[in-house]
Amino acid sequence: MNKRTISQHNIRTLFWIRIFGSISFIAPVLTLFYYNRGLDAADILLLQIFWSGAVLIGEVPGGVVADRYGPKTSFIIGSLVKMSSLILLVFATEPWMFFLFSAINGLSVTFFSGADETLIYESLKEDGEHHRMDRAMGKIQSAGFVSMLIAVIFGAYFAKDLQEEQFVFLIILGLVLHIGEFVLLFFVKSPEISGSYRENPFTQVISGVKAIRQAPQLLLLFLNFTLVFIPADSVYEAFNQPLMTDAGLPVVFIGVVYALAAVGGFICSQSVGWLTSVFSRRLLMNLTGGLAAVGLLISALFGETLWLIIGSFFILRFGQAIRRPIYSQLKNDLIPSHVRATTLSLISVLDSALDLVIFGLLSVIALKGLSGILIASSILALIGTFIPIQRMKARQQTE
Repeated sequence: MNKRTISQHNIRTLFWIRIFGSISFIAPVLTLFYYNRGLDAADILLLQIFWSGAVLIGEVPGGVVADRYGPKTSFIIGSLVKMSSLILLVFATEPWMFFLFSAINGLSVTFFSGADETLIYESLKEDGEHHRMDRAMGKIQSAGFVSMLIAVIFGAYFAKDLQEEQFVFLIILGLVLHIGEFVLLFFVKSPEISGSYRENPFTQVISGVKAIRQAPQLLLLFLNFTLVFIPADSVYEAFNQPLMTDAGLPVVFIGVVYALAAVGGFICSQSVGWLTSVFSRRLLMNLTGGLAAVGLLISALFGETLWLIIGSFFILRFGQAIRRPIYSQLKNDLIPSHVRATTLSLISVLDSALDLVIFGLLSVIALKGLSGILIASSILALIGTFIPIQRMKARQQTE
């Protein structure tokens, strides 16, 4: 990519925004924090349901805001909503307060979801380099692993005694850094087409639906990615901490494992461009999906064997680090520019609907213990992997 282009500027800016915005010192002990305040496994699954429900409601309005007023405005709104959710988390003591926190936090994501990909794809397109979307998103995604590396070591060590004041301090420290993210958002540069849609919002949504209908392979791609992502990321993330501690890993070493995963994830994200130049994107999607199913199954069957639990954790983290940027490239190649954020939001609505269905089913299976949840998750990931990704031809777009 050429220096001093709008795409290079925005990739660099979003890299730093992602570092400050994704940093969470409470993350390595979040599930333990929930347990400490009285939640159980079923409550934690309900947190995911409330989060997904809020995303389901907010995705389309968030996409409309990004297409009409630009991704930058959408980011600023989302950042303010996210900070309000963290303030609520500090004072949450009853289940309903945690559910409200989860819903507000999910709503904040809708103002970033789709808008970030729209910003980068349109910036690259303006520079004639939209075929590099997976590389760009891999670099931006790698910022999350940098922030994870910083946060998990400190967070796990500081909260090693699992005391209430330690948890609160970690949440507040993360909130301070989110203020830094808010400031950085004002340095984003908007592409020329950004915020150019001026038709009726209802027409805007209909145009997004038409864009999906005109590219049916987009739905197959979505199912292939999402049926792996939900169990391998959303579900597994909620339970990997008790998995490790039950297998004998001291709490203080959770941060070390997370840090090693962050380093590996950073390398995987930065290497996406090289990987896609050597292997086909379809092969990489299928390979990482199959490995996710295996990792979940091993976690379910060998929960007392620490090295297998940690190995599965790494497999799942690295696989998702590779899948996300590739998925971003493939789907954005099939979406028109003028309603890109809206269309991406409509796809995320489908994702949230699947979240609700899957987490609802897993809440019932939770009565049979964690191993039952992981076995069901493994089956879902395997189903997703077997959904074929058709050979795709990028949409020819005239602006």
